[in-house]
Amino acid sequence: MGNMIKVGMADLKVCKYPDSLTTLGLGSCVGVALYDPLTKVSGLLHCMLPDSTAIRNNSNPAKFADTGIDELIKEMVEQGANRSRLVAKIAGGAQMFAMKTTNDTLRVGERNAAAAKEKLKEYNIRLLAEDCGLNYGRTVEFYSETGDYIIKAVGKPPKTI
Repeated sequence: MGNMIKVGMADLKVCKYPDSLTTLGLGSCVGVALYDPLTKVSGLLHCMLPDSTAIRNNSNPAKFADTGIDELIKEMVEQGANRSRLVAKIAGGAQMFAMKTTNDTLRVGERNAAAAKEKLKEYNIRLLAEDCGLNYGRTVEFYSETGDYIIKAVGKPPKTI
């Protein structure tokens, strides 16, 4: 078994089998896992916000779903992945605070998940599975050997998608 590589908040990492990727504390943030099943090149993005064009200080591409997915694909291709084979799984995008509101700016989790799906669609990357929404945080592990995305949450059994 290889190394478990930690991905921080507003961060992304790429690895190859036998290494794996993990990120902690996905609340409203979204963990976008991309995978080339042939080369076993894997990538994980922990994005905080949906849209880099809405913020002035957007120098960190991994902070945003739109620019983070662009950068993740670029780095995966540099490591030997074929863009046409990439598949995706996503997790997170929770509504961490109980609020009934129609104000979109407060529904960050929902907007993050929608932005990630939209960007994947632009690249024609098939979304195989997702575990998004609700009101609890998640920790995820992404295994480059199998493409398994394990979701862990307090008080819930681990889930593999």
